[in-house]
Amino acid sequence: MSNSLNYLERIARHYALQAVMHDREGNIGEAIKYYRESATILKKIIKLYPDNGLTPVYKEWIKHYEIRARELEKLRSGLFVPAHGKQEDEDIDSLIMTEKPKVTFNDIADLVDAKRAIREAIVYPTRRPDLFKVVGWPRGILLFGPPGCGKTLLAAAVANEIDGYFIQVDAANVMSKWLGEAERRVAKIFKKARDLSRTGKPVIIFIDEVDSLFGVFSSEVGGEVRVRNQFLKEMDGLQDKENDSFIYVIAATNKPWKLDTAFIRRFQKRIFVPLPDMKARLQILELYTRKIKLADDVNLNELAKMLEGYTGSDIRDIVVAAYIRTVDDVFNKYKGEGDVRPVCWNDFLEVLKSRKPSVNSDVVKVYRSWYSKFQAL
Repeated sequence: MSNSLNYLERIARHYALQAVMHDREGNIGEAIKYYRESATILKKIIKLYPDNGLTPVYKEWIKHYEIRARELEKLRSGLFVPAHGKQEDEDIDSLIMTEKPKVTFNDIADLVDAKRAIREAIVYPTRRPDLFKVVGWPRGILLFGPPGCGKTLLAAAVANEIDGYFIQVDAANVMSKWLGEAERRVAKIFKKARDLSRTGKPVIIFIDEVDSLFGVFSSEVGGEVRVRNQFLKEMDGLQDKENDSFIYVIAATNKPWKLDTAFIRRFQKRIFVPLPDMKARLQILELYTRKIKLADDVNLNELAKMLEGYTGSDIRDIVVAAYIRTVDDVFNKYKGEGDVRPVCWNDFLEVLKSRKPSVNSDVVKVYRSWYSKFQAL
């Protein structure tokens, strides 16, 4: 298996979405298998890339997937009893991220419009609420776009922009086969956010892959509808003009078209996180090559031109693969002795021979079409 961070992240997300799909359809055995496989891949990412800024986020995902797998094991054996009272409160407490991600806005290349919109909606009202008393401020932010373009990074960076609480929510920690349990968990999450906000600190509820939890499905049953309605009810409570608490919901999705219009309306800021343009690609290359030695023949500006259509994750992946070629030389030519040579232009050319963009250009057109209909930056 490749050591590529981008590849491993895609596999982990794929397994997680498969787990949620099987969980929703009642295929307990398959759901357990995919939750555990996703957790295993995420653990591998943490081991191989300990300095990755999203490590705290991945740790939260692992915890949620393993908890849900254990719940399903008990459900399959007839031993599972839905949590209530103190136990349920403890479950909700476990969603609060205790270790902040190391990612900041400075670590994210370009995305100027997205950063500005987030600052306007969250950072400014938090620091100067007196300036927003008359008109209020946005409470919901929807980040959408192709995978690998920085949506999760943006959400994680917000946690470092403000001194507040970060609650990580996904389908694994909301899903339940017990009637009424899932919507009760949604209500509990928002109640916890309200309690935390009374301390005077802002609270961010982050929902990754929101379409897997609150999307519209052709085969949905009453449970999915009730959970979605409960969420909409809670969002309406945040929008109340009398509500001066600093509670925000940031949702990220690769498939915004799976969300119904009632859900979309609750997010006053709908931010397209697109494929990086020329300027952004150059910034990404500079960001990921700043700690490695480059040969004099490497022209990052020319390389950025060649990488049109690649995502930010694709570009990071290419830099890593080019660097690994220098590590291979240490072991294959010098028997593991000595330092790595500088990464040269030919390393990048060789890598590009076998690496194509992970996002199809036709898919990008679909995102732009959706954005033209629902944009709200």
